Amino acid sequence: MTPHEVDISWEVLREITRQWAGDGAELESVTPMVGGSINTTLALGLKDGRKAVLKITPHRIDKAHADEAWQLTLLREAGLPVPEVYRYKLGTLEDPFSYILMEFIEGVDLAAARSACSAGQFDALQIELADLVLRLHEKTSPHYMRVSSGEAKTYESWPICYRSIYEPIWQEVEKSGILPVKSRKQVGRVHERLERLVCHDDRPRLTHWDIWSTNLMARQGEDGQWHIAAFLDPNCKYAHFEAELAYMELFHTVTPAFMKTYQRARKLPPEYHRLRKPVYQLYSLLNHLRLFGTEYLKATLAAIERMGRIV
Repeated sequence: MTPHEVDISWEVLREITRQWAGDGAELESVTPMVGGSINTTLALGLKDGRKAVLKITPHRIDKAHADEAWQLTLLREAGLPVPEVYRYKLGTLEDPFSYILMEFIEGVDLAAARSACSAGQFDALQIELADLVLRLHEKTSPHYMRVSSGEAKTYESWPICYRSIYEPIWQEVEKSGILPVKSRKQVGRVHERLERLVCHDDRPRLTHWDIWSTNLMARQGEDGQWHIAAFLDPNCKYAHFEAELAYMELFHTVTPAFMKTYQRARKLPPEYHRLRKPVYQLYSLLNHLRLFGTEYLKATLAAIERMGRIV
């Protein structure tokens, strides 16, 4: 793919590069990477060997890049490895390109690392991941909220915050007709009882909110051991930490080695396994069903059936 194919000229990319690396910097290569549906993600290579990752939204004022820069700063302050942010910009009518330019992290995603690791190496990697997630969850806030570079609505109650996140998602799925009538009614019963189902006695904790294999980079060190190189693409919230763990379990990001290590520091109550994890996983699947369609229908129906034994 060339810059022209994503409607971003070489001149625009060269100017962004020079604002970061200096007027003498020469852009040599532009390689597409996996990105979102709105922004384009590109790996930029300079003739002097330096690399950067550019997420850019053409012809749109996109605040998400400023939010990501802010969230990456929070994650770094919490002690997590994340890409350094070189620059970010909110587009204007005169210069309609919003972007974030970041450090290029060498490594592979967690699934690829698992294929390359021995069983013992992957257990050690999972233990390291658990220690990092515990460090993340130690950062707290007085309020539940989405993490934004601007003002964000705050909530005293986690159930109300959680409903505000998923209410529009459920409404969209409900109206789409993708679920059978019986399943929609079952989710409706869950939704009516949501405040009771997800209530807890913990505090708002910082979460990445999208920790799965593709958003974790790992690499092998000189000692032969594998390490987490970076957390990518945050969608941070001050939330109930169990929702993060339920998401990681749902998408097989974590193994028993992770859960054992995590629970040495923060024991999960029986209500997590019996009640809240099925709820959190159901709503995550509803969101994936909304975003990706029937690929997630079978898993969503199974999650709905599990909830039928609870509600």
